[in-house]
Amino acid sequence: MMGRPHVLLVEAIHPDALAWLRERADVVIAGDYREETLLKLAPGADAIVIRANGKVDERLLAHAPRLRVVARHGVGLDNIDIEGCSRQGVWVVHTPLANVEAVAEHAVGLMLAVAKGIARSDRAVRQGEFTAARRDIVGEELEGKTLGIVGFGRIGQRVAAICRAAFAMPVLFTDVLSQIEAAARLEAERVPLDELLVRSGVVSLHLPLTPATRHLIDAAALARLHPGAILVNTSRGAVVDEQALGEALRTGSISAGLDVFEEEPLPSDHPLTVLPNVVLTPHCASHTESALRAMGMVVEDVIRVLTGEPPRYPANRPPSAVIR
Repeated sequence: MMGRPHVLLVEAIHPDALAWLRERADVVIAGDYREETLLKLAPGADAIVIRANGKVDERLLAHAPRLRVVARHGVGLDNIDIEGCSRQGVWVVHTPLANVEAVAEHAVGLMLAVAKGIARSDRAVRQGEFTAARRDIVGEELEGKTLGIVGFGRIGQRVAAICRAAFAMPVLFTDVLSQIEAAARLEAERVPLDELLVRSGVVSLHLPLTPATRHLIDAAALARLHPGAILVNTSRGAVVDEQALGEALRTGSISAGLDVFEEEPLPSDHPLTVLPNVVLTPHCASHTESALRAMGMVVEDVIRVLTGEPPRYPANRPPSAVIR
């Protein structure tokens, strides 16, 4: 490649990663992730780095004739047209190891916040209802509850490890892969989803969003949860049918902790925001200092591709891509 490559960041990344990249490339930060903004900037881009917002689809690819690599700051790839990138000879890279601990700890944090009524108690104290809250808000213990993990990849396995060690929780899981070694190491039992939902006191979702997983947790699935069960979602909002979840929460039989939503940002008047038995966080499970830096360093794979080296963490292998 002649001259310095041009890298388009859809959103800002960790300052350390940004400084590293600027030593090696000319960088443009889009400022917003609207389609019209990205279409204007795409023609000059040799690389695009995208986070959870915006998307790299067929239309954007058609406006990016110089593009050689799309980097996902994170794990989920549902906002990137991987097949389209492959057809155009564009690498897709991501950071599958960067946020495992951050997301797993956040999932466990949501379990605790829901079980102990922490968010409700905090609101009550701030509103001067200390005595009433101390009397009326009664939590539960996680110890001994059965944990059901839906999607037993790296994050799901880490959640299982934390919960087994901290709370002696038996672990069930469902996954398209048998995960034999992890199951043995964590003494986890692989069962069908329907059985997992019936048997679990806490269900934690760790799935990619695909046509097969969209609304996997629907009204029928939610009806299988027993009274008092906790549902935690730190994967993708659309894995859960949000309308069905809202109806299940309104009955008061289950509770939930959610970091992701079908529409983001979550509208301030969304029905979930007024329910007392759900804890909501703003898609920030991976937002720790160390995880943000590690995800930002996806730019190392960007530069590897642009200098003809094979990437370390590819999500595809385009037939026409050239590497040394």
